[in-house]
Amino acid sequence: MMKDANFVTKMETNERKAWESFKLVITSFLGKKKDPNYKSIVEERIKNFKTFGCSLNVHFLDSHLDYFPENLGAVSEEQGETFHQDIKEMERRYQGKWNVSMIADYCWMLQRDNPCKVHKRKSDKRTFEVKKNRYCKDL
Repeated sequence: MMKDANFVTKMETNERKAWESFKLVITSFLGKKKDPNYKSIVEERIKNFKTFGCSLNVHFLDSHLDYFPENLGAVSEEQGETFHQDIKEMERRYQGKWNVSMIADYCWMLQRDNPCKVHKRKSDKRTFEVKKNRYCKDL
């Protein structure tokens, strides 16, 4: 659909603006490199979707724009599997009821689990076995 030139010709002006801004968000914000002008691109998308009359809940994207990492396109297979496991856990926790609280809980979980975040304290990478051998030599 993204590359279909005939698809765009069937749209009216508001639809075309919403579609073009959606494509721009995909290529400039959700890809491997975040455009330096990403905030105005997302704001334009929100404006175009409102003009088009979409009743989307874009508040999350608008108010949490700075929490998105620089490289959204670099998702490995392992990270994809982790995502599915996280969603399965959220479904279990909320018993299949999708609501704003569940989305907020998931987002805070992502914020806490950010492996790229630099912390003041360094974690000790030793395994349990190494620690056990070190502290329990005399036992």
